Amino acid sequence: MFKIEDLNVSYGEQAVLKGLSQTFHLGEIHGILGMNGAGKTTFFNTLYQNIIPRSGLMSMGEKALKREDIAFLETQNYFYPYLKGREYLELLTLNKPHFNIQEWNEIFQLPLEELIDNYSTGMKKQLAFIGMLSSNRPIFILDEPFNGVDVENNEKIYQILLRLKKGGKIILLSSHIISSLTSICDKISYLSEGKITHVYGKESFNELELQIKNLVKNKIDQKLDTLL
Repeated sequence: MFKIEDLNVSYGEQAVLKGLSQTFHLGEIHGILGMNGAGKTTFFNTLYQNIIPRSGLMSMGEKALKREDIAFLETQNYFYPYLKGREYLELLTLNKPHFNIQEWNEIFQLPLEELIDNYSTGMKKQLAFIGMLSSNRPIFILDEPFNGVDVENNEKIYQILLRLKKGGKIILLSSHIISSLTSICDKISYLSEGKITHVYGKESFNELELQIKNLVKNKIDQKLDTLL
């Protein structure tokens, strides 16, 4: 079990996460949904300890959460210049002799002998995803993993995440596209103004989609009346 209690994060005087609490269970895919600026990326970066919280507790089982417990796929993936795809994966797997780069790449068919600088956005995302898999950590966090990835490779990522879930991993992921979450998640937490305001189970996903549609509709209806 992965537990967060009363997590508070600020940038200067601006509070971003405000007493956020949530529990995530083994073998669960949990979506994090929120409007732009809700704090999703800050939340993930805090879990990965790129950001130090002002207060709060984060635990894995009976122990304090460690960075080494988490594999993190960030929204924007950074690669050293003049590095080939294979070289990148070889650096990540130096101490992981059982991770077979070639066999994993048979799934995604990336041109590993080419410079990463020449990869498309989707190819870079897939390369970083393979690298993340090599860590084999108990918690996987994926921030917008489907951005720029085509339909076929999105489905490949879905299938791999389902296998990780079956193996008992805890998976957290975000997406701006609700259907990307409802198609794979066991639960979805709605993040608003720095807090998780509601957790939806599969039986409530239709309710969540309707609420989001109505929220957006109400925001723009008056303006559309003057424009159209």
